[in-house]
Amino acid sequence: MEPNASSQDSAAEPFRAWLADAELQEQRLRLQVDIVLEQLTDAAAEWGRQDSGGLNYLYRRGRVLVRDADLDRVRDVLGLSVGNAGDDPLINGVTALAVDDTQEALRRVNEALGTGVARPDHVFYVTPAGLCPAIEPAPVPGGKPDPDVRRDASSTGQGAVVAVVDTGFIPALVDQQHPWLADVTGDEEVYDPTDIGPYVGHGTFVAGVVRCVAPKAHVRVEGVLTHGGAVFESELVRQLDEAMHGTPDVISMSAGCTTHNDLPPLAFEVLYETRLRHLKGTVLVCAAGNDGSRRPFWPAASQYAVSVGALDRDGSRAGFSNFGSWVDVYALGVDVANAYPNGTFRYREPPAVGQGKTATFTNAMALWSGTSFSTPLFAGMIAARMSRNGQSARQAADSLLRLARAHAQPGVGPVAEISMIGDVDPG
Repeated sequence: MEPNASSQDSAAEPFRAWLADAELQEQRLRLQVDIVLEQLTDAAAEWGRQDSGGLNYLYRRGRVLVRDADLDRVRDVLGLSVGNAGDDPLINGVTALAVDDTQEALRRVNEALGTGVARPDHVFYVTPAGLCPAIEPAPVPGGKPDPDVRRDASSTGQGAVVAVVDTGFIPALVDQQHPWLADVTGDEEVYDPTDIGPYVGHGTFVAGVVRCVAPKAHVRVEGVLTHGGAVFESELVRQLDEAMHGTPDVISMSAGCTTHNDLPPLAFEVLYETRLRHLKGTVLVCAAGNDGSRRPFWPAASQYAVSVGALDRDGSRAGFSNFGSWVDVYALGVDVANAYPNGTFRYREPPAVGQGKTATFTNAMALWSGTSFSTPLFAGMIAARMSRNGQSARQAADSLLRLARAHAQPGVGPVAEISMIGDVDPG
């Protein structure tokens, strides 16, 4: 993985030992869910799974999502009138219906019309049920990013457009200390340096990872995950729909969710059918999630997305990374170092929570781990290969995936390393 010196004292070591403690993992999950529910007051959690720490999914109370073609028959089942107060047309082809009780509405529609005709307005968060970050940010000595900024003039990502769907961007970090962030743009993220909130700086960190791999790519951060790193599916698809008007080559998204009956999120299915599949070269790259589970994580598990799991520093699959045949590729996601705001961070999760632990960030850098960061690494690889070979994003992604499969590791799967950007396509 060619780590820099900054990663030698791994912030992940205590976490690796802690992963074996199921009770602490469940405690951590419930604390993370509480963070989301505090930020999204209309959200609720559906518990009862035997896996995923007991969490089934998070959803918006009083809403179900329905294809426009199914509206009349769903309204008939639920006794709803046309123009019901609270109904919300989202994007072309899907509507959020206002209902009294989401779970009861889903039950009635499932029984009358079949499973999946109506689905929840899921909560998407900076990765599920383990909820990203797999390991919270930690101070790091030195100011060098890891992976470092690439110096290969033949594959800088110049001309490639990357949209990062995340928490927003901190423009104050565009300075002499972080030259790799020069010209990155995005929706500004505001924070309190005396108490850096959960997931604050996540979007800037992710953009920094893309830029270290593809230093001249045009990167814009969409500030969508602004409530404790979470957003309702209905709001997220609107933002993505708008982002696609700029026709990005690559969309890097480190958010997702587990779902009702493990079905794909309905609004994302419609977004693909009405918009994404018509953008011939655009690639959606999504985090596989941090549950350490085979359970599908959406939209990463969708056939139209490139799903990215995380590798540890020794090339093995990271213990927190989701896995299975639906994960397309694995890339470095442990002890990644990049730009982070200065200030005080209060740890809210095990193993640090309960110890009154805080961290003071003074050099505008952090170590962070999760599939959140393997995702922009692979997105940056796509951008870099585009500029090297003159390929579209789709062509570059397909070439890199073939290379990753050719370098598949037993017990892991297809493996992508930055050194592959210039390799000859085996296909």
